[in-house]
Amino acid sequence: MAKGVTRSWFRIALARPGESPILVAAEGEHLGAAIAAAEQHLKGSFAIACERATDHIPLGESVGKQHVVALPDDVSATPVFRWPRGVLPRLDAGTQGKQGYTIHPDPKLLVIETQPEAGQVVDVFLGLLERLPSADNLEVRVLDHFENTGQTDVWLTSRVDGRRILAFLDDHDVDLIENGHVELSVYVRAHKATLRLTEHKTVVWLSDDDALRGDIKKWLAELEMPPVDPFVTAAAGPHFHYRAPKSRDRVKLAEHLYRQRLRRVDKVVPRAPDTDG
Repeated sequence: MAKGVTRSWFRIALARPGESPILVAAEGEHLGAAIAAAEQHLKGSFAIACERATDHIPLGESVGKQHVVALPDDVSATPVFRWPRGVLPRLDAGTQGKQGYTIHPDPKLLVIETQPEAGQVVDVFLGLLERLPSADNLEVRVLDHFENTGQTDVWLTSRVDGRRILAFLDDHDVDLIENGHVELSVYVRAHKATLRLTEHKTVVWLSDDDALRGDIKKWLAELEMPPVDPFVTAAAGPHFHYRAPKSRDRVKLAEHLYRQRLRRVDKVVPRAPDTDG
């Protein structure tokens, strides 16, 4: 029994306005459930880093309805940032996020990437989508690390329009936008461009030309996203992906996407990394 409990416990650093971060151990069926339990236990707090618990959790303090235990470890030096739902740095990563966008140098593409804070991902992603002159398809990538299946499933809508994509995403924010195991791409054929919400919950504009460069920068300013340097995301260091506590698991999500008339157009199995010998 103890072994089963240990596998379901996570160490989570919580920040509170005006106070130093603290560390708790929280239990959950998956990381997202544990984060929700920890934040609910300490009102007004938000998770800033986490890791899987490998040491002993004091069960005497956590039985019954109590599934969160305060730990004595000093985590006051943990960088504080309201990471978007779906991704968190590992406790030892030391990753300091900051809200804003950058334009990545690329010889062939215009690449503008935005790091929103928690609570702003929907506003930024859907806000840009709403402002685009057109949109054609939505791609949903259910990634290989979702329940560690080792396979990425690629789902695609039929040829639709921006209004219908916007309505679909607005109705599925918990299962898709807040899911760190999912990547979303909206294709804009007129500009040979893609508006993407990455697995790290950054919003990326990629296009073959500069036609909308000025518009994207203006729209980001309207959405209160300033240029920022250095630009840092959770991907800069070790991190975890997770889904919301009330979201669908992988099988149920696939069934739901099928019922919503998306087609699974590809299955991608990542190539094993090269090894010596």
